[in-house]
Amino acid sequence: MLTEKIRWTIQDLELLPENEGTKYEIIDGELFVTRAPHFRHQQTCLKIGGKLDVWSEISGLGETIPSPGVLFSESDNVIPDVVWVSKETLALMDEAGHLTGAPELVVEVLSVSKEDQRRDREAKLKLYSSRGVKEYWIADWRSRKLEVYCREQGILKLAVTLFSDDTITSTLLPGFSCSVVKFFPN
Repeated sequence: MLTEKIRWTIQDLELLPENEGTKYEIIDGELFVTRAPHFRHQQTCLKIGGKLDVWSEISGLGETIPSPGVLFSESDNVIPDVVWVSKETLALMDEAGHLTGAPELVVEVLSVSKEDQRRDREAKLKLYSSRGVKEYWIADWRSRKLEVYCREQGILKLAVTLFSDDTITSTLLPGFSCSVVKFFPN
């Protein structure tokens, strides 16, 4: 007996209960439910977002947004930890305040669970790559490292892995420079 895989859509999410600390995401029609992350995860998001926000204010080139809803399609709806978007991409918001275009930069901070880590490293990497994200950073607060994926020949490829002693720069963010250690809590 064959069973069809259930494909979730953004309309289905409206039927789910709103529970504080629970995040619903859909990738290729598959529903992912996560609970509130470890407080070190949240501190890392805040620190990375803060550094990007300061640069955004100075440069005037765009906005840093923590945990935005990104609606790529009816069956691809995610909530990255932090994004940076240009002014042009920011204009691609729907009436509910969700981005409907690819952010230029997406940052995911790894959670403790292996399933969540696999989703960030595989499913989300594929999704962001196929939808035109230009840079994807995966931050690991436990090992204090940052993996930087850059768009190359139409897909996101691992460009560099940075550790606490390293400094991050990006051609996407002219003039941005930050010691990686500043992205992680003490």
